[in-house]
Amino acid sequence: MFPRAGNGPVVGVKMQEITTGIAWWGVIVGAVVAFVVGWLWYSPMLFGKQWAAGNNVELGSAANMPMVAMVLQAVGLLLVSWFVGVTAVDSHLWTFILAVVAFGVLQASGGLFAKKPQAVVLIDFGYLVAAAIVMFIAQMIF
Repeated sequence: MFPRAGNGPVVGVKMQEITTGIAWWGVIVGAVVAFVVGWLWYSPMLFGKQWAAGNNVELGSAANMPMVAMVLQAVGLLLVSWFVGVTAVDSHLWTFILAVVAFGVLQASGGLFAKKPQAVVLIDFGYLVAAAIVMFIAQMIF
């Protein structure tokens, strides 16, 4: 339950809610595998050419990757995987599904506001779902 006004200050609230019982190996493996899935997803082998054309960018070599974006992607995947781990502690599957759908819809609306082609929006949404499934499986394994 969230602390509410009138219940006293939120002093002393600990991070136990998001750290206790977490399958940390599942969090790490889920994030790493989701990163690899992203590398494949956006590669020329799968959707990379269509995604790049829709975003007016060129696919380059690993040496030309935007490093800040890659680091932020890795950190973001680790945070999402941690969230999946938190929901797994008490088997909150519907919370996990709700979050994936909510963030996917927000991501899609942002893409459509930016006037990206529908194909690009669907590719990005598909990756979010694929990454979430990978993280869910990692939690089941660990």
